[in-house]
Amino acid sequence: MTDLLAFITAPWDLPFMQRAFAVAAIVGVVCGVVGVYVVLRGMAFIGDAVAHSAFPGVALAYAFEGNLLLGGAAAGVTTAVLIAFVSQNRRLKEDTVIGVFFAFAFGLGIVLVSTRDSWTTDLSSFLFGQVLAVDSADVWRVAAIGAVLVAVVLVLRKELVAVSLDRETARAAGLPVLRLDLTLYVVVTATIVMSLEAVGNILVLALLITPAATARLLTERLWAMTVLASAFGCVGSLTGLYVSYAHDLAAGGSVVVVLTAFFALTWLLAPRHGLAARLRSRAGARTPAVVVPSA
Repeated sequence: MTDLLAFITAPWDLPFMQRAFAVAAIVGVVCGVVGVYVVLRGMAFIGDAVAHSAFPGVALAYAFEGNLLLGGAAAGVTTAVLIAFVSQNRRLKEDTVIGVFFAFAFGLGIVLVSTRDSWTTDLSSFLFGQVLAVDSADVWRVAAIGAVLVAVVLVLRKELVAVSLDRETARAAGLPVLRLDLTLYVVVTATIVMSLEAVGNILVLALLITPAATARLLTERLWAMTVLASAFGCVGSLTGLYVSYAHDLAAGGSVVVVLTAFFALTWLLAPRHGLAARLRSRAGARTPAVVVPSA
């Protein structure tokens, strides 16, 4: 018991771990809340597209020795806005438009990177995350941005759900579908860019999607799904950092592995929608009823 308590408290004595835990917890909560609407809309691909569309902005900022996160944010928001506008054409499905811009943005990023002779630690940290290197200013910036994003999503939750479930009905009801699309895309982009320091460009989609997908297996109610997704995101991020600290592993990758383990356990053991519950239900359906003859 003493060893366990020492293991739990040891990282909190280190200032850099305190900052990492704070950022990981905030990012986990925000990604959980925003990810609910991404999962409900079935637009997981947009997270991958935006994460990769930030790549050319970062590469361009790197080439001109600018701020990498600002470059990534500018490129990501630009791509998100273009996707929202082009997706209004009813002859094109949303995932088709996302695929076009996703491929273009990533290809452009590769071209820009190829013009440089070497990669630096800063660019590598964008790709793979560097949560252990955040400073106090990063913590406050992430907290402020996260609070704004969660507030926007919660204020517009009913409209976002309506558009996510049935765009045509929402349009017929007079909802500003294009503006809501733009809002959601920009929120998703800001969430992804905010999360880059925690897990990096390559793994950020898992932080956005996996907690919400795990919560989706446990409940049909929006508020419960939001609470569970944020809890999974927060706890999974903190647990991943503990695993990283204890075994000297990559922090971002450890967070993603832990979140995926939560998802796998839930997929197996969820009371109503888990594999075990479905197998029991099928076994019960195949069992013939026993008729007791009357006396």
